[in-house]
Amino acid sequence: MVEYKVTVSTTNIATATTFSNVFIKLVGTDGESDRTWLLSLKGVASFFRGAVSSFTVSCPASLGKLVLIELDKQRLPFIPEDSWFPAKVEVKSPEGETYHFPIYRWITDNEVHRFREGTGYWDVYAEGIPHIIKAESPSSLPSEVRFSFTKSTEFDIQSHSSKIFKCSNVRLLDLSRFLRIVGSQKKSQCNSYINKVQTHEVHLFSVLFPEYVQQHWKEDALFAYQFLNGVNPMLIRRCTVLPRNFPVTDDMVCLHGQGSLGDEMKKGNIFLCDYKNFDGLKANTINGKKQYLMAPLILLHKTPEHKLMPIAIQLKQTPADDNPIFLPTDSEYDWLIAKIFVRSTDFNEHQLNVHLLRTHLLAEVFAVSLLRNLPMVHPLYKLLVPHTRYTLQINLLARIRLISESGVFTQFTSSGGEAMATILKRSLASVTYSSLCIPDDITERGLQNVPNFYYRDDGLQLWDIINSYYYKTDAEVQKDSELQKWILDIFEHGFLSQPDKGEIKIYLGLILFKSTTNHHRITQSQFDFRDISLSIQEYDYGGWMPNTPTSLQLPPPTTKGTTDETRMLQTLPDVNATVQGMASLWLLSKPSSDFVALGQYPEEHFSEEVPRKLIKDFQGELGVLSAAIKIRNQSLEIPYTCMDPAEFENSVAI
Repeated sequence: MVEYKVTVSTTNIATATTFSNVFIKLVGTDGESDRTWLLSLKGVASFFRGAVSSFTVSCPASLGKLVLIELDKQRLPFIPEDSWFPAKVEVKSPEGETYHFPIYRWITDNEVHRFREGTGYWDVYAEGIPHIIKAESPSSLPSEVRFSFTKSTEFDIQSHSSKIFKCSNVRLLDLSRFLRIVGSQKKSQCNSYINKVQTHEVHLFSVLFPEYVQQHWKEDALFAYQFLNGVNPMLIRRCTVLPRNFPVTDDMVCLHGQGSLGDEMKKGNIFLCDYKNFDGLKANTINGKKQYLMAPLILLHKTPEHKLMPIAIQLKQTPADDNPIFLPTDSEYDWLIAKIFVRSTDFNEHQLNVHLLRTHLLAEVFAVSLLRNLPMVHPLYKLLVPHTRYTLQINLLARIRLISESGVFTQFTSSGGEAMATILKRSLASVTYSSLCIPDDITERGLQNVPNFYYRDDGLQLWDIINSYYYKTDAEVQKDSELQKWILDIFEHGFLSQPDKGEIKIYLGLILFKSTTNHHRITQSQFDFRDISLSIQEYDYGGWMPNTPTSLQLPPPTTKGTTDETRMLQTLPDVNATVQGMASLWLLSKPSSDFVALGQYPEEHFSEEVPRKLIKDFQGELGVLSAAIKIRNQSLEIPYTCMDPAEFENSVAI
């Protein structure tokens, strides 16, 4: 016989006591124990409020690694049914290992309740990136974090629909239209393109391409605008000194009569985007063809008319004769192909760093740590748990369908495969707490006074609204031991114990912000079909492939004057890669019918008067901001809706 030492802690709150008999069953990888009545010398006091009681469970042989326990309570004869609020159960195995089972919930009936081992929640998906929940399939997730029946059904239907790429109430796409827009082609080439698409079972290409992007994607103004208000406004920064590896000179650039580069940098009118994390990566192979992924540097200038315009592009990090600096004064296709390579790199940077890492993976760490460390009665648990809705399952599905070896992203993007892991590692290494806090991030990048930066304007207001509903002082945080365990868990499993560079108070504020606001800006800017009548108001950038190529299949020119229309078209991705990328963007931006907007709480976790009032005030402030954004957008050529709190979900749910 072997013995397991079981320690049960009852929460120290009013009415947490039970006078019932409590039973436990241990379940391990190699077997399970008998259902055992927990008896000790304390008798009925074993499960009084605040009690910590120890018991022994005997088994014929070791159960292996413990994965869950089953608890139930049975009332004594003539004793009324009561409610019990256990905090946690710890089990020490005969091998000397201790297993932790966080509970923190009411048990009000005589049914069997199952609780998973807390330590087992964590798993390592790949070295150097945040840890993930340990689960093989959606059915292995804790029941309380899975999709609802509605969400699950709609997601499955939409997944199937994305293969056909059909969307009701929008016109059928004339496939030859794409070729006519980017450049006239022979009829045989158009027919060949259509036939290729049909072989990939995309017979009905019912997709709404954003008219604005179709018409303006070649223009420098839209190219530059996307660094501020497109899907990835996280890279641009004010440039005060030119990088040594980007040797742009005054005689190269046109600064609209505003003097030298040095003068304009002193005035704060020069900006830089540097994709150095992509340097030296091995690009993917798609359809047996080597793909190409650059690590460009882009210099931009704020004109006297307060417009941002690109003035120089270098596609590789190391200056060389075969790495020219492209300029707006170059030939049409030299300049256009340089911008296309930038947009392709930006797609991959955005998807892997900003979207996958900084939103999905970090939100998963916050969610798992919340389940492991904060009891259900903790005010922060009540506040944050609605903002983790569906996050764990959508991330699990992403690992299965998108970034696995057979996933769409791995198979059809230039950064899929070997490069993906490297980008994620480099991106996490560059993350600091301050870079995740929008006020600090905007200041650090020198973007406080850039005109027409709606991500900043709306985001700072939203940050202030959200951040006002947290702890007011560091001392309050330091006194909360459960909160400290939660933060340490995030630090260990999310940031892999990298040096701490942020204040705890600010750090708490960013959690809600990153798991709601940032995700909406990312996904809904990519592809949004919520209202097809708003093709400008909710246009997408990613649906028009030349503006955001998922991959490129010819190298960039090493000499100016060698790119023409034909070579540009040959550089763009194959049809099947385009179809797969667009279908995935459509699926991942399709909201479900049980959408819950930021600040709405269908499940009322708070019963106390004060937090309920705070929530009502919070909702009121969000409503005011939403109205202000809608009024502002009426005067914009490209309305910016991405930070409107009425338009995005309460959690990372898609």
